[in-house]
Amino acid sequence: MYDVFSLPEFSFPEGFLWGSGYAGHQVEGNNTNSHRYLWEQEGKTVDKSGMACNSYELYKTDSALAVELGQKAFRTSVEWCRVEPEEGVFDNDAADHYVKVFADLKQKGLKVFATLVHLSYPIWFYKKGDFEKTENLKYFERYIEYIVPKIAPYVDFWNVINEFNLGRTQSEIERKVASIKFHALGYHIIKKYSSAPVSSAHALVQYMPYRPNDKMDRIMCDYCDMTDHEFFFHAMRTGEIVFPQRDAEYDKDVKGTVDYWSVNSYTRDMIDSRKATALGKRYEHKSIRMIDVPFYLEEMYPECMIANLTRLTDKPIYITENGCCCNDDRFRIVYLALYLSAINEAIRMGADVKGYMYWSLLDNFEWGLYAPKFGLCSVDFETFERTPKDSAYFYRDIIAQNGFKRETLKKYLHELPILG
Repeated sequence: MYDVFSLPEFSFPEGFLWGSGYAGHQVEGNNTNSHRYLWEQEGKTVDKSGMACNSYELYKTDSALAVELGQKAFRTSVEWCRVEPEEGVFDNDAADHYVKVFADLKQKGLKVFATLVHLSYPIWFYKKGDFEKTENLKYFERYIEYIVPKIAPYVDFWNVINEFNLGRTQSEIERKVASIKFHALGYHIIKKYSSAPVSSAHALVQYMPYRPNDKMDRIMCDYCDMTDHEFFFHAMRTGEIVFPQRDAEYDKDVKGTVDYWSVNSYTRDMIDSRKATALGKRYEHKSIRMIDVPFYLEEMYPECMIANLTRLTDKPIYITENGCCCNDDRFRIVYLALYLSAINEAIRMGADVKGYMYWSLLDNFEWGLYAPKFGLCSVDFETFERTPKDSAYFYRDIIAQNGFKRETLKKYLHELPILG
């Protein structure tokens, strides 16, 4: 654990944008036409989403909560599966609902980050091979052409797709090649209706060799970085799509289709060339059990922010996800202080970070189980009452100060949480 009480004070650039967010399937409830819902019914998840946080009905409660907590921006998604529940059949009431969601955020003075596909899409599209097949571009185009003009007046920043960049099997690589083209198509359609900046949210994991001086681990680390990260940055900058074991291709429609880097960053992964998956175990002295079940975020490694952000110095950066899942909210306060310090360090080193969205506003359905608690606010899943945690008020004070002060930390954190 770090000595967070000795952390130097720091400030962010004037105009820095602070906010939070969540994704539709995680919070809305009864998202029955999503392929994620199908997986839940097939027993592929520990828990079922059910009513989640009931945010489909309580979205105004959530936006008011974000404002109460001093936030200036909010990221959320459209659920394609609600808007087009059957192939070629659009639900105008569902589309109007999302217009109301984004209009409400805008009316409350929040900058709006809209994600068009956030890890959830229609069952009928899933059964056609979804984003793995370029012949499905026509379905995506139809959806984007339908929804974008309706919500464009309220959107300040766009994400076409959330996190399509991870995975290194050959089928996953082919899916990523196709997804680049889906992203580019979405970019060009959005630009017909909106002047707001466009990106796709990138899951930027820092890869590090499990054995720091082992040549095989270092080579595998570079390989993983290329296939999960650099392929995307390179394609966006040049239009060239490059992956191992396939011929490179150039697509003029891909080049320049990000206006800012949308970065989702949490931690690092240890790369072990002796493992078939290449994923090594976390160092035991760094492991922190913050929830009662095994989860991939059992470490605080704020240095990943410096490594991740300083590689992207050619465009503005918005951190569209970063957060801590824990049962003891004191961990979240420590996490926020450390990671924001690292982001501040990256800015001083030349990264043009313009904003930060904590993930997430609410404890919610974490893509298969409810145990991971990421929220600044807890949720009673019987009554759906939202209750801000101390970390929410700590974050509110950071926003008000546009930076970190030791006296603010001591107001909310009196001792370090016990590691378990």
